[in-house]
Amino acid sequence: MYAGPARLGRVRLVVVDGPSGAGKSTFADRLAVACAALEPTEPAWSTESAWSTEPAWSTEPAWSTKSAWPPGSARPAVACGVAVVRTDDLLDGWLDQFTFWPRLRDWVLSPLRVGRPARYRRYDWATERFGDQWITVAPPGVLVLEGVSAARAAIRPTATLSVFVTAPPSVCLARSLVRDGAAMQPVLDRWRKAEERFFAADGTPDAVDLLVAGAAPLPAESGSYRRIGGRST
Repeated sequence: MYAGPARLGRVRLVVVDGPSGAGKSTFADRLAVACAALEPTEPAWSTESAWSTEPAWSTEPAWSTKSAWPPGSARPAVACGVAVVRTDDLLDGWLDQFTFWPRLRDWVLSPLRVGRPARYRRYDWATERFGDQWITVAPPGVLVLEGVSAARAAIRPTATLSVFVTAPPSVCLARSLVRDGAAMQPVLDRWRKAEERFFAADGTPDAVDLLVAGAAPLPAESGSYRRIGGRST
């Protein structure tokens, strides 16, 4: 059982980090739904119950964070007092892999900290530009922030829970080939090497509250995850 106070103003911030293709988005979706089910208005959640909840709004493999969504399709930012924000939506292209943080801070974290709605524009990886529409996120009980470097040292003191989802490189590569195709692998190989350097320098896997295995097949009826480490164990 893990429970903690809100540290981002009145918002409980949950950060979900890990390498590309490890299963961060799927885990974040399941955790968000579990949080909403436990306490829809002011979530007070435990990680124990999060391992067995199916995502409520998945319309494609959740680890496909850079794939283009159909025009006009809804990708919910808030569900029952729980908001999900993905760092991939805030990157200004491939070269902004780790330098997007001021944008996340100014558009999302700082407003929520003082009880104001967050507003951000989502980057369109197909057109290589930020969209014109501003997405508004009302201050939620729980904010799930998912993406590479989401659990970096700068944010961990503000997080109620930090999670690192890991998987063997062979699994991450296989998922990337399905998601992105072979032609994108040279770009993604540079991305993955940069991830490794960042995680080593930041010490992320050793500093998070929970280390989670994201490689094993997840039975549809259970959706269970295996906790393999972390400071809360």
